[in-house]
Amino acid sequence: MTFHKLGLSDPILQAIEEKGYTTPTEIQRKAIPAILEGRDIIATAQTGTGKTAAFVLPMLAALSGDRKRRAKRFRALILVPTRELAMQVEDNIRQYGKHLSVASMAMVGGVDLEPQKQQLIDGVDIVVATPGRLLDLAHQRALYFDELQILVMDEADRMLDMGFIDDLNKIIERLPAQRQNLLFSATLSSQVAALAKTVVENPFEVSVAGNQKTAPKITQWLIAVDKHNKSALLSHLVKEHNWTQALIFIRTQHGAAKLVSQLEKRGIKAESIHGGKSQASRSKILADFKSGAISLLVATGVAARGIDIDELPRVVNYDMPDDADEYIHRIGRTGRAGSSGEAVSLVSKDDFKRLCAVERRLGKIIDRVQIEAFPVVKDLPPSNLNFSTKGEKNSRGRNRTGKDDNTAKNAQPKPAAPKLTPWGKLK
Repeated sequence: MTFHKLGLSDPILQAIEEKGYTTPTEIQRKAIPAILEGRDIIATAQTGTGKTAAFVLPMLAALSGDRKRRAKRFRALILVPTRELAMQVEDNIRQYGKHLSVASMAMVGGVDLEPQKQQLIDGVDIVVATPGRLLDLAHQRALYFDELQILVMDEADRMLDMGFIDDLNKIIERLPAQRQNLLFSATLSSQVAALAKTVVENPFEVSVAGNQKTAPKITQWLIAVDKHNKSALLSHLVKEHNWTQALIFIRTQHGAAKLVSQLEKRGIKAESIHGGKSQASRSKILADFKSGAISLLVATGVAARGIDIDELPRVVNYDMPDDADEYIHRIGRTGRAGSSGEAVSLVSKDDFKRLCAVERRLGKIIDRVQIEAFPVVKDLPPSNLNFSTKGEKNSRGRNRTGKDDNTAKNAQPKPAAPKLTPWGKLK
């Protein structure tokens, strides 16, 4: 199937062709016709599946045509969890709508309010906003929702994880009852399902690769390492395997700044991005990373939302995430648009429970690599997909505190450590 068969207008098809897109992804094939019909949808799709185009393209089709804009009004609202994602989505709108007379804006915090107020006065059709800044401007009567036709909640699960539920409810209460609702989420948790009940009516449900735990072109491997050796090991990998570009995930803002300093002491230039930096600084850092001016970017999980690079070769989990779904989000930053990628995790013994949770989520054991120059004192136990945290039932119905002597039977043998090639790939 081609984009021409989805019912999109010629100006949109021209913009798609100019970007080099020829074949729609699964989420686009399923969602675009339903959205063009005016239906509410709930779509479950991971990062990297083409979900932004799945709602932006039919939205542009619905909003195109001659129409006089009114100050402080807009016809479509896209809610996103982070500033970076807002700017990424708005940039996509501009690219896909370059041959249309549709105006859009990103409405985010961390920057001066006045230019955003002026954009609203000048008139826009589509607003891409973070919930907090949208409410700020609504309270100041800088915008009104009475002409809203389409509401999109992008990465709904992440917005809930970040504590935006109260803000979302306040926004929903202000919207016209008659509107089209599109909810996109990587996971359909009970919280997302509850939110959906308050937003969508008789939705068309789309689920893409529901049984696919991770992108097929991402090679995943891990290195067991003592915690105090992590920065030295990362430096070793960068130098020995000539890593030209990597997105490195870390847990805290302080840790990000500290790691950048440690890398620089070893002659490796890196930059960090996190919520503590100004929006202007974050925007410049992201632009430099995308252009290749910055090769190593150390990011906290939230700040990394919106980093969209088609050929990012690798991501590194310097710290394992607390949530297994977050691991899926992280590694989805590589292996995009048909490219291959690798996901490398530096795992210390205190990360073992997090590793087990990730492997249960993936349904497989991640390959382990040994680096001779970094012998491990506190080694990781063998991987065990039946590992359970305290109080969680295992396959025998006992918890970890029970006296079940089948642990050895349930445990899988430790896989032989694969070897690295000079490029950091697995043999």
